[in-house]
Amino acid sequence: MFTGIIESVGHIRAIERRGDDIRLTVAVGKLDMTDVKLGDSIATNGVCLTVVAQSVDSYTADVSAETVTLTGFDTYQVGRAVNLEKAVTPSTRLGGHLVSGHIDGQARVVEVHPRGKATEYWLEAPAELSRYIAHKGSIAIDGVSLTVNEVQGHRFRLTIVPHTSGETTLPLLNAGDCVNLEVDQIARYLERLMQAPTAAPSSGGVTMELLAKSGFIR
Repeated sequence: MFTGIIESVGHIRAIERRGDDIRLTVAVGKLDMTDVKLGDSIATNGVCLTVVAQSVDSYTADVSAETVTLTGFDTYQVGRAVNLEKAVTPSTRLGGHLVSGHIDGQARVVEVHPRGKATEYWLEAPAELSRYIAHKGSIAIDGVSLTVNEVQGHRFRLTIVPHTSGETTLPLLNAGDCVNLEVDQIARYLERLMQAPTAAPSSGGVTMELLAKSGFIR
């Protein structure tokens, strides 16, 4: 589990293709590796990867064929900058939102505009994922916890403040680029609850009326 608060920008040091899978070695930049052990998880551009080898300034992890399909890793090259975050501990501050590191798909950057000292990004999500994206809801883009400022159909707007730009890879994004997208977990669980047989009104389960009464929908 992660928070979406990036701890370091690293870069890919080596890529080894193993059939449909990929083995990555990542140089960690300023990420503190002193407490990292084999088997620990590090979010790499939002993807939860398991450390299979490590040094004082790098780690190696395997990326499965399924993860390669859902993410942009198949297009990554040596030297690419990546956002890094170690898994949370019980004492970690939850400064962002709950991020699983399990990518749902990719979104495409369609517009980038300066807005004062901040930068606005318009992105387009796949139709099957856009229903989970809500105005003022949370979303993770390449592992960065962000707030959705506007939604128009399958498109949504993000406003990136200077501090976030300075601590992540987001300033490297241009129109046409694709990013790893993880939607809010609460939205996915609510959908599942609504689909369950216990959601029937007579059962006393989760209903549209109950969600509206509780303030989840309008």
